[in-house]
Amino acid sequence: MSADNVEETLNWSEWLDFAQYNIVSIIPEKSGIYKLHTAMKILYIGSSNQNLRQSLLDCLSDPCISKARRFSYALTDSADKVKQQLLNEYRSKHNGKFPVCMEEEKSN
Repeated sequence: MSADNVEETLNWSEWLDFAQYNIVSIIPEKSGIYKLHTAMKILYIGSSNQNLRQSLLDCLSDPCISKARRFSYALTDSADKVKQQLLNEYRSKHNGKFPVCMEEEKSN
């Protein structure tokens, strides 16, 4: 329930093509969170407490995450906390499963 409240107060961007030109030209160097998807399936939920642009650029070189086709982001000063809330919400809707490209985070 609290994750819904957090998400409602965030100003999410529209879904954008996951491409370097969008990241470099649109994304600010501020703290925030992001969701990446392909075929309407969330692959990854990420956050950056310092530089959202660089974090998304780094995702382009990840073998799993780079399969994403679109992304949405929101600026927030409590990026890690909001990411955890979004993950908890995702897992509650998907029988405890993590997004596909986050399976390795199960043990963290």
